[in-house]
Amino acid sequence: MKITVLRLGHRIFRDQRLTTHCALVVRTFGANEIIYTGEKDSEMENSVKDVVKRWGGPFKIKHEKSWKPILKNWKGKIIHLTMYGINLDDCIKKIPKENLLIIIGGEKVPSELYQLSDFNIAIENQPHSEVAALAILLDKLKLKKKFKNPKIKIIPQKKGKKLVSK
Repeated sequence: MKITVLRLGHRIFRDQRLTTHCALVVRTFGANEIIYTGEKDSEMENSVKDVVKRWGGPFKIKHEKSWKPILKNWKGKIIHLTMYGINLDDCIKKIPKENLLIIIGGEKVPSELYQLSDFNIAIENQPHSEVAALAILLDKLKLKKKFKNPKIKIIPQKKGKKLVSK
């Protein structure tokens, strides 16, 4: 099973925290990797890699210059999260849980991408954060993931915080 998220148009000055948060959500909810286009951001990549190193993997982050070859070479379904699409609840049962490329925008999304996607999916057809849209979609897909080789683990508590370090 492969789930990849493609973040379009990353801008270092404006999007560093947002793209980092997208990567954290993607990792936590069971996707395999995030690919981003736009400006290459080694600092943001290192931040995500550090989380994977401490909290477990596998998970990858990488930069690509263009989204077009990614879509051209993708073997599976392509989901574009957009407020202009079909509501998630109206199409969730049609979405497979493997070999998915999930696209989230950052800058103006080219109209060509709407045509190349198998699903253009909305979260209530309202403006929203791509972080929230990713979390909602991935939660509804109910992916299962086990994190391997974590150096830190949370012990759930009713009150307070407890971490175990390896």
